[in-house]
Amino acid sequence: MGVSNKFVTIKHNIDGAPAESDFELRTADLSLAVLNGSNDVIVKNLYVSIDPYQLNRMKKQSASQTAINFSTRVAPGDAIDAYGVGRVVESDHPEFATDDYVVGLLGWEEYSVVKGGIMLRKIGSMEFPLSFHAGILGLSGLTAYGGFFNVSKPKKGEKVFVSAASGSVGNLVGQFAKLHGCYVVGCAGSRAKVELLKDQLGFDYAFNYKDEVDLKAALKRYFPDGIDIYFDNVGGEMLEAAVANMNTFGRVALCGVISEYTDTRRRAVPDMLDVVYKRISINGFLAADHMHLFSDFISITSDHLRHKRMHAVEDISQGLVSVPGAFVGIFRGDNVGKKLVQVAQTCD
Repeated sequence: MGVSNKFVTIKHNIDGAPAESDFELRTADLSLAVLNGSNDVIVKNLYVSIDPYQLNRMKKQSASQTAINFSTRVAPGDAIDAYGVGRVVESDHPEFATDDYVVGLLGWEEYSVVKGGIMLRKIGSMEFPLSFHAGILGLSGLTAYGGFFNVSKPKKGEKVFVSAASGSVGNLVGQFAKLHGCYVVGCAGSRAKVELLKDQLGFDYAFNYKDEVDLKAALKRYFPDGIDIYFDNVGGEMLEAAVANMNTFGRVALCGVISEYTDTRRRAVPDMLDVVYKRISINGFLAADHMHLFSDFISITSDHLRHKRMHAVEDISQGLVSVPGAFVGIFRGDNVGKKLVQVAQTCD
């Protein structure tokens, strides 16, 4: 049996801010049969993750493309692999059976062939919505958990600043930090997002960075005694301002630099005298660095969700055709929480 498989691709490499016109929806024939002995798994995709790092894969050249295998270059016309949740429709793998729900590296497409079942995990419990496994219980959640606890090494009572705090990772970092007993301030790009951080997610304070003409002064106002941990999702001027306000032995966890993804001229220039004399640690990291924590992360985060100590903030668009708009919207700051696209209904 075969199907006509729709997938999203780029028309050309993208070296600036993305536009919906840079993408197109294509169709290719796909056999729903797997070869004996291949361990291949064919998955009908239900939810796919929309993440800003994908833009670096779409550029003609980026340092990220040679750093790790999941960030390799995407060529025009290629299907674009992405983290997601789906249902198995055919399997030659002993760990996966037809109709199992799975999470792993799938793609911006209707069906994905997972060669050898690599980077695929069975969802054993239906306690939480399936979408959670592509967000708060997926790589976004692990990024927040590993970056905060393993990279930042927080102590109770420390002062934490989170940029892009209403995004897929930032909102979780803030929630983990509050549960750990820290003082937490986040910044976001709208009044509604600021209210979400303070009123629903428990941040001590939050501010709209667009209203601030002097970021260094703003952070001094919210952190009169200095910042111990800065969880950076933005880079650029925000990183410079945070470093200027950090305490001795402060830690910066560099998760992303989205302000620099679309503008090659925009580079952070923190005061290196601050870094040296305050002995500030600046560490870049990826979710892949913390896979050894995955079981603990799932157990702890599930317990927090179960007892309503944490909240999943999701922003879900409908249909594969909405992927380009959802992706472009991330760079305009449209999303609140984890951005996902629901490709198909669970019962399809």
